[in-house]
Amino acid sequence: MTITLLDGGMSRELMRLNAPFRQPEWSALALYEQPDAVQRVHENFIATGAQVITTNSYAVVPFHIGDRRFHADGKTLADLAGRLAKSAVQKSGKAVKIAGSLPPLFGSYRPDLFRPGQVKSIAQPLIDGLAPYVDLWLCETQSSIIEPQSIKPLLPDNRPLWVSFTLKDDEPTPTPQLRSGETVQSAVQKMTELSVDAILFNCCQPEVIGQALQITRQTLQRLNAGQIRTGAYANAFAPQQNNSANDGLDEVRKDLDPQAYLNWAQQWVQAGAGIIGGCCGIGLEHIKMLSENLR
Repeated sequence: MTITLLDGGMSRELMRLNAPFRQPEWSALALYEQPDAVQRVHENFIATGAQVITTNSYAVVPFHIGDRRFHADGKTLADLAGRLAKSAVQKSGKAVKIAGSLPPLFGSYRPDLFRPGQVKSIAQPLIDGLAPYVDLWLCETQSSIIEPQSIKPLLPDNRPLWVSFTLKDDEPTPTPQLRSGETVQSAVQKMTELSVDAILFNCCQPEVIGQALQITRQTLQRLNAGQIRTGAYANAFAPQQNNSANDGLDEVRKDLDPQAYLNWAQQWVQAGAGIIGGCCGIGLEHIKMLSENLR
């Protein structure tokens, strides 16, 4: 199987560069105050072996920068995020793809805050700003099925669409569930109907991902949709409750060093995953380890 290697988490790498970083703006603050740091993070991930980098547009939503600033700056910030990623790829001289990050529009892990009537007013500026630069769309950290379902009709063309769900990891569940409580099997079925190009799992503990990947592959086979790729990029946090993702800077687990993360990634590959990377707290050393051992 050919493995496509993603990058890791943007936020901690911005902190490593001493770029401005705080709540509520989160990683969007660097777009305002130190955009060159964003490009440097992209360049560093490319240097470690990432074949796909993700635009720093995750926090460019009203939840993080506020309604007033979003309506004034949202499209401009998304455009800047795309340009910085493109510049990093061009500087590298490598055939690296750019994934346009389309984040949870109303806050991470908060399916309860989803407002269908406001999706277009938030998503469209992001899509319009990113469109000139990205090779594929990545709806990431999706807590419910309706989130990517609402985004798909707004996309301007047939560029690949990858959808990545975040899984409930704060307490055991009989089978893997999205943070909305919906099952992985139902999510996979709906994404097949949506004709996505890849189904991934991210921003949850690695311990809950393996079974979700197995169910995903089984469901895709049953639906004769084996052409849909699967993948994973976990975070390095302790279990997160649905209302805690945006509270502040979480401690990174000490047991998820690069070798330990590689061990999890190898299990995901055995479960059929062909797209592997890292989310919050998974840094350059982790991606370098993956690159050296999976590709």
